[in-house]
Amino acid sequence: MDFIFLEEIDSTNKYAKDNIALISDGTIVYTDKQTAGRGRLNRKWVDMGKDNIYASLVLKPSDTMLAVYSNLTQLLCLVLCQTFEEYGVIPKIKWPNDIQINGKKISGILAEAVIAENSLKGIVLGFGINLNTSSEVLSEIDQPATSLNVETGKTIDKKEFLDKLTAKFFLLYNKFIEDGFLLIREDYIRRAGFLNKEITVKVLNEKLFGLATDITPNGALKLLDKDNKEHILLIGDIL
Repeated sequence: MDFIFLEEIDSTNKYAKDNIALISDGTIVYTDKQTAGRGRLNRKWVDMGKDNIYASLVLKPSDTMLAVYSNLTQLLCLVLCQTFEEYGVIPKIKWPNDIQINGKKISGILAEAVIAENSLKGIVLGFGINLNTSSEVLSEIDQPATSLNVETGKTIDKKEFLDKLTAKFFLLYNKFIEDGFLLIREDYIRRAGFLNKEITVKVLNEKLFGLATDITPNGALKLLDKDNKEHILLIGDIL
């Protein structure tokens, strides 16, 4: 794997997409300062200083889009949890791929595919991690948030964390492409903080309320509404 470090960039995902032809498979693009980062549904990911992680992983598994590629965010989510656990914290997944500690967000993922001339040029997995942020800065965010240094009481080495994360990801990656979400389903469910709870899920412009009962073999969320109607959700965000 390769690393590309940029001192400042508008967005690591945008840089990766714009330069996809020049970036080799398995490359991590990361920066100290991101000026126009964004999360899922065009949410802005707040830049909280150079000691946090703003990064994108570039993957080129094939020139054809396969269904399993949509689960790569869940693989990265699980691997992030495993990496956090090495620091003695207990992360929980908020479907599909946000991570919380003690009910507060610490990481999010944004996946984007680059397709040109009917061919898949690459997949970009962007992720932000609150690695080293003061409690004062965290309190200014418009949702409950935490950082790894606050949770552990220690300053976290950014490059060391990235090395741990990428090593774990590529240990599973090839087999995951072959076997799909089933390879990690049990480990993912074990860390799910939303199952067997009543939740509200935003799906495009619709909101669904019900009991989160399970994660299917392909990573979808099963939601049972008040009329006992089961919904199988492939996309959406838990509010």
